[in-house]
Amino acid sequence: MFTFTDQFDRITSGPMTLQITEKVPAGPDGLPFYFYDILVNGQPVGKISIRIGATFHTYYNGNIGYEIDEPYRGHGCARAACRMILPVARHHGMTSLYLTCAEGNIASYRTIEGLGSELLEICEVPREYFAWREGMERQRVYRLPI
Repeated sequence: MFTFTDQFDRITSGPMTLQITEKVPAGPDGLPFYFYDILVNGQPVGKISIRIGATFHTYYNGNIGYEIDEPYRGHGCARAACRMILPVARHHGMTSLYLTCAEGNIASYRTIEGLGSELLEICEVPREYFAWREGMERQRVYRLPI
């Protein structure tokens, strides 16, 4: 049985802090997730979430989702936040994560590859995927051992 922990409500490394904003029992893919604000020197620069577990949908959606506000892009914030959130997955017994992005999202796949992820495939997303939409870009699917 899954139980959220308060141990990771605030994660700090150097000038960066991940501050919990929400703990959701199960998203549309059936997985619980933690949702954080990313702060650098106390300034909000983006958001990151981690879904715990794996389902059919996780393969295409990934376990980690992030967005960095435009003025802060290109400074390694996403990669640093991804590294900081890995202990949450380990705490819940995970040994690897799926990370995904649209095929043409160069910044995201550079972030994902910079973490040491292995590209599994570039694929069309099946209609059964909960977030499928007409004209959806192919996805780059990676696996990151943790």
